[in-house]
Amino acid sequence: MYIIIYDFGTSSVKTCLFQIDSQIYLTAGASAEYGLYISDNGGAEQDVEEWWAALCSTTRDVLKKSGIKPQEIEGLAFCSQMQGSVFVDENGNALRRPMNYLDQKGFKEYKECMGSGVIKVSGCSLYKLVRNLLVNYAGSTSAKDPVWKYKWVENNEPEVFKKIYKWLDISEYLVSRCTGKIVRTADTAFATFLYDTRKGKEGWNKGLLKMYKVNPDHMPDIIDCTDLVGGLTDKAARELGLVEGIPVFGGGGDTTFVNIGAGCTTPGDTHIYVGTSGWVSTFMDHQTVDINAMITGVLSAKHGYFNYYAELETAGKCFEWVMEHLALDEIGVYLSNSTVADDIESKYISLYDYLSEEIKKVPPGANGVIFTPWMHGNRCPFEDSNAGGMFFNIRIENGKRDMIRAVLEGICYHLRWLLECEEKKVKTSDTIRFVGGGALSSVTCQMLADITGRTIETVDNAQEVGAIGTALVVAAGVKGEDVLELSRRLVKANHVYVPDPANKGVYERNYRVFKKLYKTNASNFKDINGGNRS
Repeated sequence: MYIIIYDFGTSSVKTCLFQIDSQIYLTAGASAEYGLYISDNGGAEQDVEEWWAALCSTTRDVLKKSGIKPQEIEGLAFCSQMQGSVFVDENGNALRRPMNYLDQKGFKEYKECMGSGVIKVSGCSLYKLVRNLLVNYAGSTSAKDPVWKYKWVENNEPEVFKKIYKWLDISEYLVSRCTGKIVRTADTAFATFLYDTRKGKEGWNKGLLKMYKVNPDHMPDIIDCTDLVGGLTDKAARELGLVEGIPVFGGGGDTTFVNIGAGCTTPGDTHIYVGTSGWVSTFMDHQTVDINAMITGVLSAKHGYFNYYAELETAGKCFEWVMEHLALDEIGVYLSNSTVADDIESKYISLYDYLSEEIKKVPPGANGVIFTPWMHGNRCPFEDSNAGGMFFNIRIENGKRDMIRAVLEGICYHLRWLLECEEKKVKTSDTIRFVGGGALSSVTCQMLADITGRTIETVDNAQEVGAIGTALVVAAGVKGEDVLELSRRLVKANHVYVPDPANKGVYERNYRVFKKLYKTNASNFKDINGGNRS
């Protein structure tokens, strides 16, 4: 059977065509980018037509590359970024540009609601937090959470708000555009923190909707990730280059499926993901929360299981920034000499591979330079929308290679911090699966092993693990198999990286300094970036 999975990230979609029988094969893949529009008021928005254009072009690309006929496709689903907000009318049309998970325009709404009350925890009303924790072991403790996007539209765009029929996340908007049916999967519903996870009470919690003053009529019917939503409409099929009636499944959010695609399906299995964002996640058979560190157990694709999930909002995005703004003449990326440029292009698959090779010339510890990867604020283990990225301890002898290596090390330091925070509540695995685009670099893999002190494993098609996990969920549903067992059987490690004890000393020293940098600069970040949000 052939299945198309759309792995819908922050800045691009990866459209994957899988063949599934006794094994899972990535038959063809294609990617396309779309914009992320950052505004001075904390906004981070996207464009639905750019999304759809990317879906259409990549669908046609994978069919052309594979030679598979549209009639051979037996199903499709979406695996997307989470905690976005798309407000639609009765026909599923977006009423305004979608708000990405990074959007923090609702800071005022968040402070007015959660900052009130005599007793507070992590700056939030204890009463409201307790109500949330009793229902779902979570709480809206960040201005980036979806409910504040909803409240911002209500307060600032009343003409849009009064036209809202339903409030969706990104994957459900795309499902609606494919099928004409407006629903929401349980995992993205949970990500609003308005969903009740208690056994027998799963669904929108009326008390939380009332507490946050959310209109219950705006909340769609909830389905499971594995449910069949409906067939592809004739209009969508023509635009995508497919055929009408192809089954479209619920799908859901990226954190829901990555652990399955990574082969982390036994309770206690831990994986680290580095794409545009990054996270540490441990698969659990129960739910828990660390409200101080902003870590909670999000719903898994399999009922009764959870992913204990700690997020770094700008991981690979930091390295993308490096490519665009630092990797200039000194290391020969942008060269006028076409002969040399052609040689680089022929030797390396991408610019990122070239940069990875270049930073191997810098010793561990980046010659004393340390970078903080908080380029759009931070959520875990501290919540601060004012926090920023910075280079610390640049001296006259340091060069760009040192700074570029420091960026990768800074990402790894923060991931270690998240791993240590998870250890306070759950037992993480000694061996960690590393997935996402960051895992394609052997330099980064070894760096992560050295900095965390853990054995690191990678898997085939590490950049497509979300899509693989989604495909396995769909295949398990069709075949009537257990998806966790299917993942264990089909997803195996391909490379292993063991910590090098020779690098431990310098990394321990730099990590100690790294963890101090936020505390010693929090007031400075507020003075510079707080503005009228303080």
